[in-house]
Amino acid sequence: MEWLDWNDDAFATARSRHCPVLLFVKAGWCRWCRELEDSVLSDPEIERRIGADFVAIRVDKDRRPDIDPRYTMGGWPTLAWLDENGEILGADNFLDRQELSKRLAEVSRGYAMGSAAVREQLSRGKFPQPEISSEAPRASKAALGVHQVELSLDIVQKVSASVLETADPIYGGWGKQHKFPHPEAIDFALLRWSQTGDSQMLDLARRTLRKMQGGEIHDQVQGGFYRYATRPDWSVPNTEKMLDSNAQRLFIYIEAYQALGDEEFKDTALAGLEWLDSALRDPETHGYWGSQDADSEYAKLGNLEERSRRGAPACDRTIFTNWNAMLVSTFLKASVVLKSNKWRDRAIDVLDFLLAEMWDDEKGMHHYFDGRRHLPGMLSDQAYTLRALVNAAQFAGENRFLENAEKLANFTVECLRADNGGFYDKAHDPYARGGLRRRNRSILENSVIAEALLRLSLLTGQQDYEDNAREALASFSGSYRRYGHYVAGYARAVDLLFHQPVVVTVVGEREAAETMALMQAALRPFIASRIVRNVDPNRDSQLFERSGLPLPKDGPRAYVERGRESYADTSDPKRLPALMMRT
Repeated sequence: MEWLDWNDDAFATARSRHCPVLLFVKAGWCRWCRELEDSVLSDPEIERRIGADFVAIRVDKDRRPDIDPRYTMGGWPTLAWLDENGEILGADNFLDRQELSKRLAEVSRGYAMGSAAVREQLSRGKFPQPEISSEAPRASKAALGVHQVELSLDIVQKVSASVLETADPIYGGWGKQHKFPHPEAIDFALLRWSQTGDSQMLDLARRTLRKMQGGEIHDQVQGGFYRYATRPDWSVPNTEKMLDSNAQRLFIYIEAYQALGDEEFKDTALAGLEWLDSALRDPETHGYWGSQDADSEYAKLGNLEERSRRGAPACDRTIFTNWNAMLVSTFLKASVVLKSNKWRDRAIDVLDFLLAEMWDDEKGMHHYFDGRRHLPGMLSDQAYTLRALVNAAQFAGENRFLENAEKLANFTVECLRADNGGFYDKAHDPYARGGLRRRNRSILENSVIAEALLRLSLLTGQQDYEDNAREALASFSGSYRRYGHYVAGYARAVDLLFHQPVVVTVVGEREAAETMALMQAALRPFIASRIVRNVDPNRDSQLFERSGLPLPKDGPRAYVERGRESYADTSDPKRLPALMMRT
């Protein structure tokens, strides 16, 4: 059977034949998707029926994040039934041969009677859904009519309460059956503990990390984490390993080690980083592949020798911009906390690849690379790349990335900003069809871009970035509560508006040993919210002028500020952390 890509030609064929479209949304790592393809859709009679009565389109949900949230129902696989213009009529998840044969006949017969007949037929019953949906709330429609509430720390308090109330008191994490770690909620718990001394938040973060670390969701042999567990105690995992989820989880283990000094957290982080580097790094581009397939039998093998004999699961060699950008931020954090230049070099390699191959001055960051770049202008790619560029300026002292960050921020504001504040998930496309004509706003992606813009504003002194971030956060102030603990990242970004971070500016020649010592001293202790920048007066004249700081007379010097107040300055790396804690 011929599967078509989502394009104009496919829908032109549907219109010329006056037939419905079968859209198959799959994930490369999903075993139920493979089961559907191998044992159901490959059946000769099923193939004959689809070919005769439908135009068949197949998309990968990770490669097409524009299509996935608009057509996926209940998880993957999704079989979405569309009219010839791309409007959804209904959807099912996994269907066996008998169920799918019946469904094909119903949709084909009903379509001849009109769209309403198909919708009525599809609404009569749903089939089982063996694959659960994603660990994040779906993107919401642009809520033009939602009443905005004034931004305040009350938002942070309410999300804090939700994080505690919905957590598992025994095994940590969130969820009564399937368990996803929700790293942003763990990060938020550490933030609130550091600000308030709330022991419940500390206990929640520590319990979740320890239980997850000791559970079957953690690969004790090679490092890294499987996608999710199907039981509350982090056992019986689905054994695919994803780049994005590992990047985010390892970041939290590094941060927890930084905050608490627990060597086991350090060991878990380091083992996961080494697995990522050995299994997913592309030797040609220096980017990282998207995932390693599930193999439950391989996962059960208890040592490297047995695993070597069986052979590692295959990897999806697609390089995704947003996931690689997440990894950049993790590598940069690891370079400082774990005191290893290896991870700094890896981060810079990935960023250089993304900027060289995935950036376009007119279209922004593209979404994925498979030898060519594809799908420009998705908010997720702009947001996570901007965050990575901001982190590179701080953690690696690479101010060359600030110019890229400003270009990317300006593109995002110009092309994705919604009239009511916030940012759409995709660029406007006048030729889009069906569900793609509607642009959504995701509170998660808006939170990431808002926090990145706030930090970019502090690094560059550009007030406009803070204004855009504030508007984005305010646009969700009337609706955030419906998402509970899922929007811990939103609360963290709101918190950044009201708790000005400690800003450390190291003025001095970039390569000087004294400068680097001050930078490391500013970055290594756990401080929940800080900005660290190196300003070389000879290279960064504009930044130095904006800073308003004096030119040091006796070598590099660190200036500590919060808000508009200057607190202290020093040239002694040993004294600097104490000055930061005092502000």
